[in-house]
Amino acid sequence: MNSIKALSVLDGRYAGYTEELVDLFSEFGLIRHRVYVEVQWLRFLFAELKLEILKKSDLKRISSIASEFGEAAAVAVKKIEKQTNHDVKAVEYYLKHRLEEIGLGRIKEWVHFGCTSEDINNAAYALMLKAGRDIVATHLLAVIEKIESLAKAYKGVPMISRTHGQPASPTTVGKEFVNFAWRLRLEYTSLRILHIHAKMNGASGNFNAHHFVFPEINWIEASQRFISDYLGVTPILYTTQINPNSYIAEMLHVLIRIASIMIDLDRDMWGYISFGYFRQEPLPGEVGSSTMPHKVNPIDFENSEGNMGLAISVMAHLSVKLLNSRFQRDLTDSTVLRNLGALLGYLLIGLKSSLKGLNKISVNREVLEKDLQENPEVLAEAIQTAMRVFKEEDPYERLKELTRGKKIALEEIGRFVDGLKKVPDSFKQRMQALTVDGYTGLAEQLVDHYLKGLPR
Repeated sequence: MNSIKALSVLDGRYAGYTEELVDLFSEFGLIRHRVYVEVQWLRFLFAELKLEILKKSDLKRISSIASEFGEAAAVAVKKIEKQTNHDVKAVEYYLKHRLEEIGLGRIKEWVHFGCTSEDINNAAYALMLKAGRDIVATHLLAVIEKIESLAKAYKGVPMISRTHGQPASPTTVGKEFVNFAWRLRLEYTSLRILHIHAKMNGASGNFNAHHFVFPEINWIEASQRFISDYLGVTPILYTTQINPNSYIAEMLHVLIRIASIMIDLDRDMWGYISFGYFRQEPLPGEVGSSTMPHKVNPIDFENSEGNMGLAISVMAHLSVKLLNSRFQRDLTDSTVLRNLGALLGYLLIGLKSSLKGLNKISVNREVLEKDLQENPEVLAEAIQTAMRVFKEEDPYERLKELTRGKKIALEEIGRFVDGLKKVPDSFKQRMQALTVDGYTGLAEQLVDHYLKGLPR
């Protein structure tokens, strides 16, 4: 495809962000995974269930049909589909033809034995999502590790907090990064441990045809063994014709949380850049505005936020829709499942854009220090808390009268402290020595605590 004529940004403008998904979730990728499942099932019937005795060399030749499957083969399947108007049946006919070509035509009617199309489709999608999850997890981990490196570098750099957008009790830059790292690591773990499910149990989930022709075989055990050993995913038994897709919904809900946390990060970074807390490294030749030459816009975080929003909207629909099917089967899941690659594409664009933005920032210490110096009123929290301990009258109300909605100088706070009656002189000295940049609590220690707990 000429990308300048691509209908979707995933194959056009942002193709470089999504290229890892192409061989997995494209039409080629789906066909290739269907072929793989059909071939593995065929091998299982002979190697494990001994429904027909084949030589090891014959089994290897069968395996080669899947291992050597390429774009030309996928085109051949699509050509058959034009006649069948059925995508999985086209794969079956292609495999029968290939078996004849390699001298194994005598076994061709074992292809698709006992299977409904959804046995093949659900297993193919399970394998695709297993690989797709690994790709997403790799890029998510890169973002997490970048955030953690920033947390370590800036763990002791104080900054004014912004609760409700207003100056609040100080924190450190590193601690704010740790907050995001911890949240994302939590979801990263959830994503990695999630079970990928597949089923192989026939037209309505009861092994009807299997049991009719081979009642002596334990098809429940055989199905579990095939899915576990030959496909490498987790078997499920209790289904209709289709996989109930609970694992997909669970995965999408994890990904929705990841995308939402990333939006939270993007918006905070956008705001901090707007305040001047962070500088962005301008790239040679890059333009920030068509008319304002000075602009260095936070476009990477904006791109990330926009694409994460698209990912969430698609994932939210699929996570609900894929749990619903009329009676034992309808086709509404089939068309939406083809969008799994698209939603992962938007997610990857978001992750890669945010990482790009994080790699371009550095702390503007001068702005941070100026902001701290200009907001001594945030020390009111510490002073009124100490006043409570020493039983001064109306501590909160007196500090409210002194500071609320006002810009005051550090000297005014000093005079207020001098006038306190019940606070011991030794503690007054501590209060007088308090500075905004020194009032960061255990922020730095919390960063160390988090970093110490990371897997080595």
